Amino acid sequence: MTATTPDLWHHYGRSRAETDRGIPASFCWIWGQSTGPGPEVLGPLSGAHVADLGAGAARHAAHLAVHHPVSRIDAVDASPSQTAMALELFGQVPRLQILSTDAVAHLQTAHASYDVLYSVFGAVDFTDPHELLPAARQALTPGGRLVFSTPAHFLSGHVAEADVTSRKIAAKTQDGKAAWMPRWVLQAHAWIHLLDQAGFSGISVETWPAGQGPRPAATLLVSARRPA
Repeated sequence: MTATTPDLWHHYGRSRAETDRGIPASFCWIWGQSTGPGPEVLGPLSGAHVADLGAGAARHAAHLAVHHPVSRIDAVDASPSQTAMALELFGQVPRLQILSTDAVAHLQTAHASYDVLYSVFGAVDFTDPHELLPAARQALTPGGRLVFSTPAHFLSGHVAEADVTSRKIAAKTQDGKAAWMPRWVLQAHAWIHLLDQAGFSGISVETWPAGQGPRPAATLLVSARRPA
């Protein structure tokens, strides 16, 4: 993100950050954040170098840094306002590094550096997968794991795209003006094809049903490995 690009994430999570400032006690993949598996999906974390792609306020990353024996976790986000919020909330957490940078650009400079990469409705949803997934594979150590959760359908209820294409979703600038950003909401077979094309193996996709709350959505939980 350049200085001339509007930060379309300025308002996201801001009201929660005013009242909820603690390190989360749990880690949830599912849209409603109230059920489903936890960080065990990431595999063994002892001594692992991990990155959260599209970390936002870094709540998931802070949980891993405090409650799991990672060597370091990098919370990567391209939004200056999100990384500023993450630094305010969790900037002093040991083993957590908060990075304000584009996920693809960061991964392209991190050859074989990470044991685990993950995204919880993060950069995988909002970045061209033809760019992000090959960069993620390159950044993983041999045998390293990529795990991400992504909506199984659009929040409007429309079915996910069968082809690899994005759809514009509503956003707003810092001063409240209406804007749009692309989001890739794809069917399971499309993600499998993209991961295979990017050179991943051991690809699996689980579907978790929608929970309670506003705009409930089912979740795809996807995992894959860089071949050893």
